[in-house]
Amino acid sequence: MIEEYINKLMPIVKEMCTNLKTGGHDIDHFLRTMKTALYLQKIEGGDPIIIGIASFLHDIHRLMQSKEKKYVEPKDSLDKVLEIIKKSKIELNDYQIERILFSIEHHEDYNWNGNNVDDINTLILQDADNLDAIGAIGIGRSFGYAALNNQVFYDESIPLEDFYGYEEKLKDVSNIHFLNNKLIKLGDNMNTKTAKLLAKDRVEFIKRFIDEYLKEWNANY
Repeated sequence: MIEEYINKLMPIVKEMCTNLKTGGHDIDHFLRTMKTALYLQKIEGGDPIIIGIASFLHDIHRLMQSKEKKYVEPKDSLDKVLEIIKKSKIELNDYQIERILFSIEHHEDYNWNGNNVDDINTLILQDADNLDAIGAIGIGRSFGYAALNNQVFYDESIPLEDFYGYEEKLKDVSNIHFLNNKLIKLGDNMNTKTAKLLAKDRVEFIKRFIDEYLKEWNANY
């Protein structure tokens, strides 16, 4: 059932992605997030239809942001998400639509900023989205974002330990700072037990990458 729904949604979302520079928030990210979310759902519970569709459409606000050249919050994309669902002609009841929109609206409300919600579908979407931000894929996406936004890859004049938390300003320092001060901390902030296990290896991979990057940067042979 979920495969049938995604097949109907796919051409609409693909068309929206055309010629947009989204810094890693593209159709491939949508699909990976959905696949990871559905894997988590099989173990952790939740509704596969709500989770599958919400995870596939969760970053529509990023596409809107790229097109409009201004910040767009998830809640500001809900009308567009509803438009996409109606245009696809997939058959969902009112409850399913309401919960899909709820998960999308709150998928960036995390535990670490005290705004998280008690909803398994949303928690799984958050975990899947954050898992795609770490590991090898996460490193690749971060460097793509840095290149797109003219961000330096590394600024050796600023110690890595000088910044803490999950502030957007980290992206203005360097990409290595962003990896070190945000992405490696995502593993400690997963919601589900399964996501925590998956995150562990990905975080370790980032740590090894940072160590190797600094070794090569400093020519430590």
